[in-house]
Amino acid sequence: MTALTSVGAAALTPEQREAFDRDGYLMIRGALDAEEIKRCSDALDRVYELEKEAGRLSPEGAMHRLDAVTSCPELAFLLNHPKTFHYVWSILGWNFHVYHSHVDKHPPISGKRPFRFEWHQDGGRQNRETETDPRPRLSVKLAYFFSDLNEEGRGNTKIIPGSHLWNTIDGPPRRDVEWPDPEGAIEVTGNAGDVMFFDRRIWHARSDNYSDLTRKVAFFGFTPRWIRARDLVDHLPNEPWWNDLDPVQQQMLGGHMATGDHGWGHWPKETPLYNWLAERDLLDPDYPALRP
Repeated sequence: MTALTSVGAAALTPEQREAFDRDGYLMIRGALDAEEIKRCSDALDRVYELEKEAGRLSPEGAMHRLDAVTSCPELAFLLNHPKTFHYVWSILGWNFHVYHSHVDKHPPISGKRPFRFEWHQDGGRQNRETETDPRPRLSVKLAYFFSDLNEEGRGNTKIIPGSHLWNTIDGPPRRDVEWPDPEGAIEVTGNAGDVMFFDRRIWHARSDNYSDLTRKVAFFGFTPRWIRARDLVDHLPNEPWWNDLDPVQQQMLGGHMATGDHGWGHWPKETPLYNWLAERDLLDPDYPALRP
């Protein structure tokens, strides 16, 4: 068993906690040294070439690859980096894990992409299916910068400070309708080695990279460990009685989850219960939890 690395010995100061609760994010300046930055940058370049060969880049040549450490094991040291990890456990305590992560590489683009209103809160259907105002925090995220994003226009993340306490923002009737950024929006800037720590509820979007530099970032989302199945279900598809279950019964036991995105509701028509309700005209638009 590998020895536990340093995880940062001090919790957030009262001033840092107050700022995080107020603004929904904190910047951690100079968290990574030059060697760490190069190690991570080279690792993203390696994965980028694999994704390119597999034809999985966007039309603009961008990479958005889930499962950061699975796809890029060189980044494992970032999970509990001593310059950043105490930000996470100061907010979430000790009973948490990474439930969502991705590595992104966005080369410069020329010309204007078709407009899409990208502003969102993380969590997918969590935001439709929780009823409080504001919604519960549920998770926090670390965004590691491996390239210099110290000027606007480099594909920087845009945020609205303080918006983690808002359940809605003003937006267009459809995502492809031209619409201005919300009032108060800023582009987050930072040098390579800086890290943004943020509440998953903060409204944010990525801007386009019209610079001559390539944006390289890794994101790790941390959430309580109880946001997962408590039952031991991984082995069930190998049980002889599994195929005797109907599809909805299989879904109740964790089946039909080809990827984690299925649990986030991205493909409702591939979800047995959604189709079962639709076939019986039981999808009620007055209940957000049932909308596609």
